[in-house]
Amino acid sequence: MRVLVAPDKFKGTLTARTAAMAIAHGWRRACPDDELELLPISDGGDGFGSVLATLQSARPAKTVTVDAAGRRCVVSWWWNVASRTAIIESARVIGLAMLPRGKFHPFDLDTRGLAVLLRAAASRGARRCLVGIGGSATNDGGYGLACGLGWKFWDRQGRHIGQWTDLTGLARIERPQERSWPGRIVVAVDVQNRLLGRHGCTRVYGPQKGLQPGDFAKAEAALRRLAKVVGEELGDDFAPKPGAGAAGGLGFGLAAFTGASLKPGFDLVADAARLDAKIRRADLVITGEGRIDRSTLMGKGVGELAARCRKFEVPCLALAGCLADRKVLAKHFSLVAALTELTSPERAQADAKYWLGKLAAVAASRCLAPAES
Repeated sequence: MRVLVAPDKFKGTLTARTAAMAIAHGWRRACPDDELELLPISDGGDGFGSVLATLQSARPAKTVTVDAAGRRCVVSWWWNVASRTAIIESARVIGLAMLPRGKFHPFDLDTRGLAVLLRAAASRGARRCLVGIGGSATNDGGYGLACGLGWKFWDRQGRHIGQWTDLTGLARIERPQERSWPGRIVVAVDVQNRLLGRHGCTRVYGPQKGLQPGDFAKAEAALRRLAKVVGEELGDDFAPKPGAGAAGGLGFGLAAFTGASLKPGFDLVADAARLDAKIRRADLVITGEGRIDRSTLMGKGVGELAARCRKFEVPCLALAGCLADRKVLAKHFSLVAALTELTSPERAQADAKYWLGKLAAVAASRCLAPAES
C-alpha cells in the first residue's frame, strides 16, 4: 500500500516529525513492503513553526524577548528572504509548556513577548508574517501584545491600565503613533471558538491554563469590556469571528490591533504541503497526536485531516497517547488506538517514541487481519 504518515505533535513528548518517524518504523516492521511518505502536520499550535518552515524553506532567526510571565528568553522564529516572509510560533514565546506547572496564574500572564517578535520581523523587512498561536499560556485577549506594539489603554479616570484583568474599567484606547508590525499578518488558529460566552476562550480553554470556575466571571468581564470598546473605537466587532477565542483571545487581539486575518492553521500547512494531492495518491493515511477526543473535531489538525480523507474516500487511522469519546471518534476515523492500550500512561509518556512505534505495528497487524482472512 501507499501510506501517508501525517501526525501532529504528541504534546510534551514528541514533535510531529519524531512521531512520524516512530510510526513509520513500527509500521514497516509489520508491513515492510508498503511505500511510506512522511508528512508532519500542525494546526497552528506547538510545532507549527518548524513544520511550516520546512515546507517553505525558511531559515531560523533568534530574538530576545520575554515569556508570558515576563521572564527573559531567547526565541527562534523563521525567515524566508526570497519571499520576505516571517514565520512565528507563539508557543515558543508565550507557550504554556514554557512555564513551571502551577506556578503562575493566568491573571498574571500576558502576550507582550509576542509583540517583540512581530517588531523584529518588521525590522527585517517582512512583507508577510505567518503566526501560529496555539498552545498559549495566556487569556488576555491580546492586551499584552497590543501594549507591546504601542497601543495604550485608559480607564474612566484617565489612568493607564497596566494589567489585563483591569480592562473591566476600560474607557478609551489610544492607537500607536507609528506602525511597528508587518503589513500583512496571517494568523493560524487551531480552534474556531469565538472570544466570549459558553464556547469562548475563558470557559473552554481557561481551565487548561489554570483558570478556576471562580475566575471565569472576572476574566469574561475584562474581555467583554475590551471587545465592546474595541468595537466602538475601531469600528468592527471582532469578538464573534471564528478563531477570535483561539489562544486565550489572541486571535481577537491580532485581528483588532494588527489587522491580521484569521485562518485555520491546518489549512495553511495543508496548502503549503499540497496535502490533497498526497491524500488522493494514498491507499491509507495515518495520523495522530497526544490526546484525541471530541475537541479534536473542533478545527484541530488531526480532525481536519480525517475530514479530508473522508472527502477523498481514503481510510484514516488515528494513533494517540490517550483517547476519550471513542464512539464519537469512530464515526470520523477508520481505526483509533492509543498507547494506553499497550502500557500505563506513565510508561507511555516516559518513552513515547518506543510505544508509538509498537502501537503502529499493532495497528498495521489489525489492518492486515481482514485482508489475510
